[in-house]
Amino acid sequence: MSVVAADLPAALATERYAVATTASLVLVAVLSPFVGAIADVRPVKKRMLAAFMALGVFASASLFFVGRGDSLLGMALLVLVNVGLNGSFVFYDALLPHVAREDELDRVSAAGYAIGYLGGGLLLAVQLVIILYPTGAATSPAQATFPARLAFLTTAIWWAAFTIPLLRRVPEPRIAADAHGGAPLTFRAAVTRLGSTFRTLSRHRQATLMLVAFLLYNDGIGTIIRMATAFGTEIGLGSGALIAAILLVQFVGIPFSFLFGSIAEKIGSKRAVLAGLAVYTGIAVLGYFTRTEAHFFALAFLVAMVQGGTQALSRSLFAALVPRHLSGEFFAFFG
Repeated sequence: MSVVAADLPAALATERYAVATTASLVLVAVLSPFVGAIADVRPVKKRMLAAFMALGVFASASLFFVGRGDSLLGMALLVLVNVGLNGSFVFYDALLPHVAREDELDRVSAAGYAIGYLGGGLLLAVQLVIILYPTGAATSPAQATFPARLAFLTTAIWWAAFTIPLLRRVPEPRIAADAHGGAPLTFRAAVTRLGSTFRTLSRHRQATLMLVAFLLYNDGIGTIIRMATAFGTEIGLGSGALIAAILLVQFVGIPFSFLFGSIAEKIGSKRAVLAGLAVYTGIAVLGYFTRTEAHFFALAFLVAMVQGGTQALSRSLFAALVPRHLSGEFFAFFG
């Protein structure tokens, strides 16, 4: 933000960042149900995941070439990164009920988030060192931003590399022989299947209630996650402090994600999610009064306590409520 929107007022830069994020999520919301419908009648969940991943990797790597004041290009690439990320999550999440038994859903989902925090945290730690301790003196704007731009390139490589084991080792879920009645899957057929999914949702009242609730509370979680760095910049935090706060969330989130999985086994995933949301409510209130770096890091620690566990258990709770053979469509709505 401090580079691509360097020529814009801080409030306008934050507004454009929020608009770009919203636009990308709207695109995912429109696309996901259709590609989810296709993935439930064709064995293409992994290919869909790979396609969205490739889009996100391309956009992330392309951010390496964005320079000072390139706000429109930067925001456009941000939209593509978010579409690739959230689109791939639809199919990643849809694989959960196919790789874990019903009694394993909470534990496997929480472990997935914890290990994800570990992997992302390790990369972020390396990037933080490169950004804070660059080699040589910068003699041009491009050299000054090189460490931060390099982070986008290494993220793209990391993302692609760690998707490969999933694509190679996780089996593609089987499709029922009569899933599409032998008819070609056209756009009209996909729309028809979506109508069928809506009717199926009406017969799964708990899953429908979960979707509505998730729509509301996950937008709150997402707002905190996505706007945290922009908010930190506005209160005067430097890029090093912001990355350190994100790094704190990554590593503190590892044990707490595992802890949430254990808590869910004792009190149930629904109660564990509600406990996490209670903490998030407090975070939102405290955020209003945040003015200093110490306050920001305290909030980051609170977020680390509940972020992974709340999202992981939301995913496993929903997976337990939906028909396994319709996981693509149902998780498309979830996403």
